[in-house]
Amino acid sequence: MTSIENSVIARLKKQGNNFEILVDLEKALAFKEGKSPLKEVLTTEDVFKDVKKGLHASETEMQDIFKTNDKKKIAEIIIQQGEIQLTAEHKNKLREEKKKKIINLIVRNAVDPKNNIPHPPQRIEAALEEAKVKIDEFKSAEKQIQDIIKQISSVLPISYEKRQIAIDIPAQFSGQSYHILKQYAKIIRDNWKSDGNLSVIIEVPAGMQNDLFDALNKLTHGHIESKILGNK
Repeated sequence: MTSIENSVIARLKKQGNNFEILVDLEKALAFKEGKSPLKEVLTTEDVFKDVKKGLHASETEMQDIFKTNDKKKIAEIIIQQGEIQLTAEHKNKLREEKKKKIINLIVRNAVDPKNNIPHPPQRIEAALEEAKVKIDEFKSAEKQIQDIIKQISSVLPISYEKRQIAIDIPAQFSGQSYHILKQYAKIIRDNWKSDGNLSVIIEVPAGMQNDLFDALNKLTHGHIESKILGNK
């Protein structure tokens, strides 16, 4: 268990009743992502109605609402379903980390429709500020990305799409090329021919297309054939 001085409150309101526990902030957030064991999260196994007043939840309330009196199981539910009290400093830290993930995701998956080239990170960050985009530190970057693209499209020409491409690779490069394809793209279908040549259909983020072809052309000295099948 963690020490009391490092604790914050995790709170869940359920069926009109308030339930609170004391947890280590960093470890509780890690627990929500499956990265920390419960025993390292809890300051105490006590379940409260109000931590600050020292009011404990009754056995009857916990049984009626959670269908169990096991305080560890109840603590898991509170952490997973409830709210964890965050300091302003930690909120800012989470928001900055989430912003970096969002910018990286846009760079990898979006392009400037005028020239089909990805926008640099600095330009995307400037667009986020100009469009006054509010980033939710609790929601995954993937779940926010579509709404954020809509917001910044008012100040930055941007196309967020994936492309399906058919590629034929000569036998002498097929093995090494396959590893490159897996690194940059999702392989939809592959066909290893009797002569060793490789034919694939891949799905690649638009922003990664040039990097993929640079890597393939460097390996094969340009001896590949490709055809864009469509956008998604």
